[in-house]
Amino acid sequence: MKHLLVSVLFLTIILSCSKDDESKASGANSSTTSVSTSNTLPAGQSANGLLSNAKFQSTVVEVVYVSGNEPQQASIDNFVNFLEERTNKPNGISVQKREITSPGLSPYSFEDLVNVEANFRTLFSSESQIAVWAFFADGASSSNTGTGTVLGTAYRNTSFVIYEETIQDLSDEPLEPSRELLETTVILHEFGHLLGLTNLGTPLQTAHEDTTHPKHCDVDTCLMFWKAETGSGVIDLISGGAVPSLDGQCIADLRANGGR
Repeated sequence: MKHLLVSVLFLTIILSCSKDDESKASGANSSTTSVSTSNTLPAGQSANGLLSNAKFQSTVVEVVYVSGNEPQQASIDNFVNFLEERTNKPNGISVQKREITSPGLSPYSFEDLVNVEANFRTLFSSESQIAVWAFFADGASSSNTGTGTVLGTAYRNTSFVIYEETIQDLSDEPLEPSRELLETTVILHEFGHLLGLTNLGTPLQTAHEDTTHPKHCDVDTCLMFWKAETGSGVIDLISGGAVPSLDGQCIADLRANGGR
């Protein structure tokens, strides 16, 4: 969840969450079981619930975006297609999308994300449906540095943020990827962490976790790979104009944990 790096015009782009965010999320109360608080667990802890139909037969994704930062419909469609391909939900996948005014919190810290979710999240898991919160923010991450920019963070077991304003700034211009391509790649990578990849709640079937960059796949063409920054890093990551696919070993992990 921490380290997928790409480069756009010599700017390092981090597609995943920071170490500070992960440690704070891991400090959540993992003993709670009520519907109202079961969304406060560390990322990856609901992997089986998201993947299998053992408890939840459907998934609903609550997409909330700040005005001016609506994700492209094509990116949401790609996301739903990914869920349908990799999860077992016989009663289907649905998306509920709505706009909110800016909370005025940029740059967003982990605490800010938690507060926004507490104030605006309305959908929680029921007996047969698991709910996911997806926030498309109007500003940057507080974890940005002079050499690294965070594009998304899977910060809780059913919660992730996409720094949509940053994505828009880094796409659809000459020498930059298309917005749909970059947006989809970030969404799928972050959701991959919610699905427990790599070794983040979904057990490894073979040894393919990057030992240098934990919780990422060591296959350099995989969606869950940590791409070291280079001048052409983002070109390498999304070469051929396509979103990277999951490597066969990551797929095997998901299937062993109830997915497809």
